[in-house]
Amino acid sequence: QVQLVEFGGGLVQAGGSLRLSCVASESGFSINYMGWYRQAPGKQRELVAGIGSGGRTDYVDFVKGRFTISRTAAKNTVYLQMNSLKPEDTAVYYCAADRGNRRYWGQGTQVTVSS
Repeated sequence: QVQLVEFGGGLVQAGGSLRLSCVASESGFSINYMGWYRQAPGKQRELVAGIGSGGRTDYVDFVKGRFTISRTAAKNTVYLQMNSLKPEDTAVYYCAADRGNRRYWGQGTQVTVSS
């Protein structure tokens, strides 16, 4: 069982920045993928960005150039640096981690961007 704890959500004005962190309870070397998803009210959960154990990153189009995902050398912590935030980025952000064929989720952290 991998437990994920997220930090760093909050309220920010449009154009501002936030940094989300997610720490996994297991050794990062057993986790082959970590990512950030988000879910806005009334919408489905969607991928924001992901990073593999080798460092390859993936971003959805609506965050390219604004968000950066990174992972510590120990690979058990993943960050999401969010710049130039927009009101439409408001959502609960969830950390995800894959180990083997199982996906684990964090409890989510609220990000609210005011206009």
